[in-house]
Amino acid sequence: MLDPFAGRGMIPMEAGRYGVEAHGIDNSPVAVLAGSLLTDYPVRDWSEEPDLPWQSSLLSTDKLLDAADAVLAEIGRRYEADMAPYYEAIGGVAPLGYLWAVTLPCQECHRRFPLTGSLVLRRPNLRKNDLGQSYDIHVDSSAGTFRAIVHDGEPTGSPTLQAPLKAGKAVRGKAAICSFCGHVHPKDLHTRLAAEGQGRDALLVVAEPHDRWGRAFRAPTESELAQVVAASQALLGEPAFAAGLPARPHERIPENNGATIRPQLYGAVSYGDLCNDRQTLGLIRLSRIIRELGGELASLGASYDYKRALLGYAGAVLVRKLRYSSRGSWLRNTPGAGLIAGVFVNEGSLGFSYDFFETGLGDGPGTWPSFTADTLSVLRTQRTSRKGRPVRIARGTARALPFRPGSMSAVVTDPPYDSMVYYTDSSDFFYVWLKRALPPDVFPEFDFTADPRGLQERIEELLVKEHGIAPGEHRTREHYDNGIATAFRQARELVAPDGVVTVVFGHGEPEVWHRLLGAIAKAGLVLTGSWPAKTEAGGQQGKANIVTTLTMSCRPAPEGRPIGRANLVEVEVRREVQSRIPLWDAAGLAPTDQRMASAGPAMEAVGRYAQVLNHLGEPVDPSHYLVVARKAVSDATSMPIESLPLDTFDNRTRFALSWVRLYRRSVAPKSEARWEAMTTDLTMDELKGVLSEADKGVRFAPSHDWKGTVSGSSSVIDVAMAMAKAWAGGLDEVAQVVAAAGRDEEDAYLWATLSYLASLLPEADPDAVAWSSLVRARRGIGNVARGVVSAQREADEAKARQGSLFDIEMVGETS
Repeated sequence: MLDPFAGRGMIPMEAGRYGVEAHGIDNSPVAVLAGSLLTDYPVRDWSEEPDLPWQSSLLSTDKLLDAADAVLAEIGRRYEADMAPYYEAIGGVAPLGYLWAVTLPCQECHRRFPLTGSLVLRRPNLRKNDLGQSYDIHVDSSAGTFRAIVHDGEPTGSPTLQAPLKAGKAVRGKAAICSFCGHVHPKDLHTRLAAEGQGRDALLVVAEPHDRWGRAFRAPTESELAQVVAASQALLGEPAFAAGLPARPHERIPENNGATIRPQLYGAVSYGDLCNDRQTLGLIRLSRIIRELGGELASLGASYDYKRALLGYAGAVLVRKLRYSSRGSWLRNTPGAGLIAGVFVNEGSLGFSYDFFETGLGDGPGTWPSFTADTLSVLRTQRTSRKGRPVRIARGTARALPFRPGSMSAVVTDPPYDSMVYYTDSSDFFYVWLKRALPPDVFPEFDFTADPRGLQERIEELLVKEHGIAPGEHRTREHYDNGIATAFRQARELVAPDGVVTVVFGHGEPEVWHRLLGAIAKAGLVLTGSWPAKTEAGGQQGKANIVTTLTMSCRPAPEGRPIGRANLVEVEVRREVQSRIPLWDAAGLAPTDQRMASAGPAMEAVGRYAQVLNHLGEPVDPSHYLVVARKAVSDATSMPIESLPLDTFDNRTRFALSWVRLYRRSVAPKSEARWEAMTTDLTMDELKGVLSEADKGVRFAPSHDWKGTVSGSSSVIDVAMAMAKAWAGGLDEVAQVVAAAGRDEEDAYLWATLSYLASLLPEADPDAVAWSSLVRARRGIGNVARGVVSAQREADEAKARQGSLFDIEMVGETS
């Protein structure tokens, strides 16, 4: 089998474990390395390789595991010796790490001040009688200097980064307040100053291990501050690597890439700018040690593949360390939490923090020994798991696969999801360091690239770049759609006549599903089976979370498929979808997941036909049946509202009732709103007043935000919203709404809607309270509403009588 978008090789790894000859292809050399370390090297027999001179602490009988441990430990020893002059161990205790802050010049007093988002170092833990620790910034105005004062308990001051208030509420975008003069720098101002390269790093606090609390904090000593200066000076003298490769990465971050590489927004120009000077020096020394070790392995008689394996695991530890070795790593101050958070705060985006945390030497969190232990643990698991066969992971493109037609029994892949993750952009940080650490005679793929910036090649990468598009960006929607269609066509040609092409996919946006299924059809494939599974979670690049993905089994489209009739195919789709619902229920899929899963059986039904024509003989877009399928799920899983079938409510109200049933007041992706709107034959504009914008999505709108007037043509949900909004004014105001809408206490749809919504929302929700109260006051509201109607009728009749009298008088005057 083959996975043409292999990534780390998880899919072919499972095939290899069962003895299947498995292959993987990926465009990124970083991904190919990761895949080989997981799926290839652990399964091979290395018994003929030479022993290494470095003593292993494990003393296992596993050749590869013991050798990897020996190599990684030796690298750690050399690295610690190299960097010891720049990290002081007071009393023989190596600090866990160092809290830093970026400083900027105040635009008022011109003194440099640190930008800090929190002054809490360790939060209190009352169960352990731990008061916690904090720090405050003390300034010497005359000297223009500042220092951190560490103390027990909560902070006595405020951080310099604070959210401004608007109408008493904090708004997004923290302002920076000068520690000396209090001048406020709005977010756009301090971001611009940082982007202009005016930021400087300042060491604030040192973290040390503590027997009772796990960690304790103190101010840095004078000698520790001197070591920081010494590291910066040493960095200036670091020689280049072979072939003139600068020691400090000079490769420029691609233009307009701040959405993915956040440091670019704060002054980083190259990947060498992501770390402070001491971190950079350590990474250079570490990379040099790994590269030099490659020559020593060769002199010991290690084979080419053995060198790739051992140095590859060293590269894996380097990558793990990189995730915690930049200005994107920050201190965790919650009890029980790890000491440090990694760079991927937002999944595929490399984060940035004005106040960041640098790990030290020793064996604490974020150090070489800690990541060595993690890497060896994974390797040990792989070595002791079901062996099967090694998987061959190679660099290449899914659009031009290097295999004979018909040579695969199966192609199984989890392709890139449109614009979900910018894989290459996110991994270039690792690539530029791996190309320095891995010797070119062993890893030529890291030594040469056709990318003019010296980064990973992107020409064949299939994704849609939506955030931070640079001039000349080729990764467009057209590029992705054509590339995915070509990749699927290649997959169809590779499988044997009875072979299968299986695609694992998950995305929230209807439009992306339409395009994916179109690509499958263009490739000459038809769906023959599908299985939903909860496989992924997490937001990428601002997109919706993926909780459920769909595994779609496809086969080459058979010859002689009949022409389908739209109305009959629609019935077939609904029947196919509804037959799966009991299986989905048994698997524990929520209604929202079932709606997404319905795409599979819908396309299975449509794929039985060469084409589907409507009553005019015109072809029907297969994506139309995705909406039909979701409606089938909605109809099958809908519940009557107080004995009233849901489909008898008006569309807008039906949408609201279904939405609240699924999400209550929680935030849901906008893509779900688009799907549900299509299901109820509404546009997104027609949902205004029912849904409101929320952070990273939408939620059921509160009635106090509802705007508009009600009339006899208003939907039930709008009347319900207006009634809840009027509730604060008493029964008279509510009755005015009911009367204006032409409804009364006998209107089953109105009162069923109020009761149902109140039952779904939290008891303390203001609208739930209002609707519950309104239902209890139903008769009283009806009586008052009738009075309002009667009064209005009498007023209209009186006005009409006055008009008639006026007309008579005018006639008399004329005569």
